[in-house]
Amino acid sequence: MKKLILPLVALVLFSFSKDSSARLSTEDRKMMIKHLTETREHMNEVLDGLTYVQFHYKPDPTSWSIAECVEHLALTEKMFVQTVHKSVEEGPKPALKDSLVFKDEQIMPMVADRSQKVKTSKPFEPSGKFGSTEETLEALLSTRSELMEYVETTDDDLRNRYNSDLPFGTIDGVQLIVFIAGHMERHVLQMEEVMKDEDFPKIQ
Repeated sequence: MKKLILPLVALVLFSFSKDSSARLSTEDRKMMIKHLTETREHMNEVLDGLTYVQFHYKPDPTSWSIAECVEHLALTEKMFVQTVHKSVEEGPKPALKDSLVFKDEQIMPMVADRSQKVKTSKPFEPSGKFGSTEETLEALLSTRSELMEYVETTDDDLRNRYNSDLPFGTIDGVQLIVFIAGHMERHVLQMEEVMKDEDFPKIQ
């Protein structure tokens, strides 16, 4: 009987250890929530109290207004969340681990760096798809809340999910979510640039 029990105990312990290691770590979860929360709060602070005229002011014909920045974020955030879920559904791809280009701490500053200009693809250009600015912002915040709820509750092994669709190389699932936060920060900084324009409308 002892000969039978010992292998069974070893098997149970090994299985438990394997499952535990495949779960999202507390440290990674906290890091992602921190970035998602801080960038959302930064955006809300910047947008608070803006008038219709201020939302739609453009420094020049080729620049986006604050309202257009919000719409771009609403469009891209939804796509990014779909990408996260797609990566999870595709399953682990451990062979891609050695293809990672960046460390976690490099993602936010790299994406938010406004000195590096990037032209968005046509599907993510502002076109008034959501209706009013209020409706557009509501759509964006709803998607961000959905993502944050997922990060707060999931046990998906995001460290072993990979995406190679972004122009700068392969990132894992945790880094993809940090990228999403960094992308919002990038465009919040763009909103602040619009507000610093000398002709930006003043509140009377």
